[in-house]
Amino acid sequence: MSIQQKGYIQVYTGNGKGKTTAALGISLRAVCAGKKVFFGQFVKGMKYSELEAANMLPNFEMEQFGRDSFVIGNPKEEDLKLAEEGLKRIECIVTNGDYCYDIVVLDEVNIAMHFGILNIDRVVDILQRKNPEIEIILTGRYAPDKIIEIADLVTEMKEIKHYYKNGVAARVGIEK
Repeated sequence: MSIQQKGYIQVYTGNGKGKTTAALGISLRAVCAGKKVFFGQFVKGMKYSELEAANMLPNFEMEQFGRDSFVIGNPKEEDLKLAEEGLKRIECIVTNGDYCYDIVVLDEVNIAMHFGILNIDRVVDILQRKNPEIEIILTGRYAPDKIIEIADLVTEMKEIKHYYKNGVAARVGIEK
């Protein structure tokens, strides 16, 4: 395996805007280079504009592993069930010897671990057993120390100024 074929683990975390957007940008770049991308969204089941990407981009697949509402406070049993199903799907994809994706995104997985919806040690175990050629991208606030420790690249998005503080709601095609 050459250096160009090694798949790294990237993390996009922090309280600033742009974590999912960064993962989508890398996904677009990869698809345009002829690579295959799987984009799994944890704790998300709401309608987002990026869901249309799977209909518009070749070699791009997206699945959501969450309910159509935000997890506030204690997660519900359904949150746990959907996240576990999603993690099993990711595990199958990234540990398969005959991999079919070049990049696998675990969108908002850090939030899922932070709220106890997914077990951190289980996610770390899957990442450590991943096919070495698959690039993995994890997004979401509150990336656990164990994830940061095993990652090859960690970027923290820091909010300096955001228009939502002036009452601007999430806009279609920009934030959702």
